[in-house]
Amino acid sequence: MANGNSAAITAKSFYEEGTTKAATGIRSWIFSTDHKRIGILYLISIAAFFFVGLIVGILMRLELIAPGQTIVDAQTYNQLFTLHGVIMIFLFIIPGIPAVFGNFFLPIQLGAQDVAFPRLNLLSWWVYIIGATLALISIVLPGGPMDTGWTFYIPYAVRTGTNVSLAIFAAFILGFSSMLTGLNFVTTVHRMRAPGMGWFKMPLFIWSTYATAWIQIIATPVVAITILLVIIERYFGVGIFDPALGGDPILYQHLFWIYSHPAVYIMILPAMGVVSEIIPTFSRRTIFGYKAVAMSSLAIAFVGYLVWAHHMFTSGMSETAQWIFSLLTYLVALPSGVKVFNWVATMYKGSIDPKPPFLWVMAFIFLFSIGGLTGLVLGSLATDIHLHDTYFVVAHFHYTMFGGTGTIFFAALFYWFPKMFGRMYNIKLASLSAGLFFIAFNTLYFPKFIMGYIGMPRRYFDYLPEFASLQVVSTIGSWLMLITVVLIFGNLIYSAFKGKRASMNPWGGVTLEWHISTPPPLHNFHEIPTVKHEPYDFSQLKELEHDS
Repeated sequence: MANGNSAAITAKSFYEEGTTKAATGIRSWIFSTDHKRIGILYLISIAAFFFVGLIVGILMRLELIAPGQTIVDAQTYNQLFTLHGVIMIFLFIIPGIPAVFGNFFLPIQLGAQDVAFPRLNLLSWWVYIIGATLALISIVLPGGPMDTGWTFYIPYAVRTGTNVSLAIFAAFILGFSSMLTGLNFVTTVHRMRAPGMGWFKMPLFIWSTYATAWIQIIATPVVAITILLVIIERYFGVGIFDPALGGDPILYQHLFWIYSHPAVYIMILPAMGVVSEIIPTFSRRTIFGYKAVAMSSLAIAFVGYLVWAHHMFTSGMSETAQWIFSLLTYLVALPSGVKVFNWVATMYKGSIDPKPPFLWVMAFIFLFSIGGLTGLVLGSLATDIHLHDTYFVVAHFHYTMFGGTGTIFFAALFYWFPKMFGRMYNIKLASLSAGLFFIAFNTLYFPKFIMGYIGMPRRYFDYLPEFASLQVVSTIGSWLMLITVVLIFGNLIYSAFKGKRASMNPWGGVTLEWHISTPPPLHNFHEIPTVKHEPYDFSQLKELEHDS
């Protein structure tokens, strides 16, 4: 895909002039405008918050291991599940793949030396840290952590005495980080592609990140305005949403989901882009239906704006609105189906190499397919009435978000880790952790489908004895999940310091990041490459092997 000169930087020259030796000390990191360092800063921050959210989730499962109170009371449980939701949604899932891997690899895959606005990129990380810090401060201030759930539903959100205002203001700040990242990525894709890289020569990870960036720019201001209105109502008693003051709580739900359902695609679209990188690499085949996969990313982003009210079928909306939103929910599944069928077609008759990144992608396709199909069950008017606000919704959400985006976050880590850190991890342990994750995930979340179908409501501190056995199975799954995550990060952290040196192209990839030294040099390329090949053209492999 690039000139041979673009791969001429050796590993030795990197350590003389690359990111690691260019400057040292914590100050050189937290004030760096290098997109690769910012990506690693995001990785460290997001992984830390993921562990906090995981521990909170374990505490919730311990409380639910038996009927009645076990380790916490009802109020504390409400605060725990709110904290778990806020951390996992706003601090892990939404920023995860774009902020870490988008920052690190989008400019390299485009053949650029950095993003369009490097200082704005650094600001986005600082804003993320400020928002996260405010969220943590709200936990320890008088009043305690908020207990509204991560959706901050009115009227309870304006009446509770917990620290709702500071917590949702933190979400407001985090929204700016998301918008800055989106603005940067859109500009970078439009203005900084290498010579010869037309729109349909871009890697599919770029397409998905580009579609995500537009959602970040357009949808995030809606929730920002909504959050400010909630804060105004809490402090000044203006009747916007609270029915006791003449407001409309259903208006809040509309405004919240106009952002939060497109946010689902902010979470999943970059993950789909990573899948579209990994499958061709480990199948040694050009992606089947490249243009269809690229356009389906834009289609998901566009149609995703129009389906928000399927969260509100039980709120009393008109029958006409109900069937229209139900129809649109089914339509948004079509471009997702296009991707899945094209991924499977790419693997057909391929020379498959089942390395850890590929195993994680196989887990993703299974788990996300279950999440997508159960989403259609919830998108159907008749079945949603029965399943709304039950554990079935909880299971669907986790299969889609954690089984989808979370699984691919790990897949991307195992795929790009050698390029990012210049070290190889333990392949056998990585493969084992992928298998353990699959078992732990299904043990943890699949019982929730059954519990929801037979009537277990979500967000409840206690439950009837008939749900006890399934709750125990789910809690055991949470222990397995904790063990798996410790294995994953233990392997990667050890390997980052002690792993053997990685080659320039350990997987045989053909996008531009595999044309440069490992880890990438400070400015990515000595000369901006000229793109001559079609994307995922594996005839380049011999050229790449010669360069390495």
